[in-house]
Amino acid sequence: MLPLTITLIQSDLHWENKEANLNHFEKQIDAIKQPTHIVVLPEMFSTGFSMQPALLAEKMDGETVSWMIKIAAEKKIIITGSVIIEEKGNYYNRLLWVLPNGQIAHYDKRHRFAFAGEDQQYTAGNKRLITSVNGWKLNLHVCYDLRFPVWARQQSTDSPEYDVLIYVANWPARRSYAWKQLLIARAIENQCYVIGVNRIGEDGNGIEHSGDSMLIDPLGEVIYTKSNGSDIFTHTLDKEALETVRNKFPFWKDADRFMIHSNDSNEV
Repeated sequence: MLPLTITLIQSDLHWENKEANLNHFEKQIDAIKQPTHIVVLPEMFSTGFSMQPALLAEKMDGETVSWMIKIAAEKKIIITGSVIIEEKGNYYNRLLWVLPNGQIAHYDKRHRFAFAGEDQQYTAGNKRLITSVNGWKLNLHVCYDLRFPVWARQQSTDSPEYDVLIYVANWPARRSYAWKQLLIARAIENQCYVIGVNRIGEDGNGIEHSGDSMLIDPLGEVIYTKSNGSDIFTHTLDKEALETVRNKFPFWKDADRFMIHSNDSNEV
């Protein structure tokens, strides 16, 4: 298995201003100093966490998606983050996984944040996305999904289902304690690296975000975290360290066997 280098970009967002956000993140990506395979941006990075999808949504050939394709090709990186997407009359908080060759995979946020009315504006996804890079398997999630451990749980007892769990978020500062503790818990219980990329600053609803983006190892030790400031952090994940943890403490073998079903009874 080859090394895997991932860059986390923690940043403020321009409220409901795609052009400003895309220009900003292009400069941030230009500022990355070392080679990297994957760049992770926050949830709804081109708009902020807006409940106005009718105004801001785009299709899969829209402005933000086209920008992601361009940047991925120019920089020869994978770029990921979530975007407001309209498809067949439905709106999705959609995490996009864009490869340098222009191929796109996506994950539609499963758990919509009803406290903010997200369930009234957006359609829930019903399929997880586990993708692979350099022999590493990555499980991709969005913000509020973090509160629901079954959705992220390793489901195989033959071998671990994935190696890295990623959350992109607009997680409020007033609940930052939960954010940090849950990210650590997901790493420990799934014996994997966990990455959480959150925004900073005040959004258009007056909600403050402290960032607290994190990279956590399979034992729950925090490799990186940053509060209340813009930051670009690049790190190469250690496959040997991951395998050592799993071999020395093979807790994943004792996990319960189970299957996840969506609310409409379609198996996922």
